Amino acid sequence: MSHEFSLTSIPDLNGRYDIYGAIHKGLRKAGCDLLVRLGTADFQNVEETVFLIDDLRHYLMLAASHVTHEDDNIHTALAEKGVSTVTLDEQHDDHRTAFRELEELIVAWENAWPLHKAACGRKLYLAFAAYIADDFAHMHEEEAVTGPLLWRHFNDQEIFGIEMRIIGSLPPEKSMAFMRIMIPAINPAERAALLGAMKKDAPPEIFQAVIDFAVRPGLSAGDFAKLADALKLAA
Repeated sequence: MSHEFSLTSIPDLNGRYDIYGAIHKGLRKAGCDLLVRLGTADFQNVEETVFLIDDLRHYLMLAASHVTHEDDNIHTALAEKGVSTVTLDEQHDDHRTAFRELEELIVAWENAWPLHKAACGRKLYLAFAAYIADDFAHMHEEEAVTGPLLWRHFNDQEIFGIEMRIIGSLPPEKSMAFMRIMIPAINPAERAALLGAMKKDAPPEIFQAVIDFAVRPGLSAGDFAKLADALKLAA
């Protein structure tokens, strides 16, 4: 998507352009939902658990893509201003190690004998919980430390340009996948602002596809009604 609307940014409390806000909310909510599901899963019931495993792999794919987007765009932009991103780069390397280890644990569960599946599932649950804990601390640092660094070195239009490079690199199906995790995770005002900009600037067919396949399925009837009223969507 090359159209000039943001899929991930929302203003921070000071009105500055927050490149991390919506995507981090989406990753936090999706990660917490998966953690609960992994904690309550019956790993010996293969027919049910395969759907959870598919969702976990999908989440890890999005998380890995997010790390790469930050490396290639945000960290590169900061480095060009002489700002060190060594700590963030090391944390991203730790994330990549965690992604590989989690995939190995998934495969171990898939290949385990029935009597061993519960034990393999518990190892996967604990490893994912550890990853989520590290990722939450990492995202907090990005929002509390790296975000202000971006505001110090770039104006809002320049930060918007960084984000547009990220969005422009995404195939449509991945853009839609990110929208699916972000929309239920942000508050009503943020939803209205993000989707209002999309309604204004995106081709009508793209906007309608987002509403039909990313927004409506992820919201309660009440939340969707509030959004529809805010955006003046046709019934």
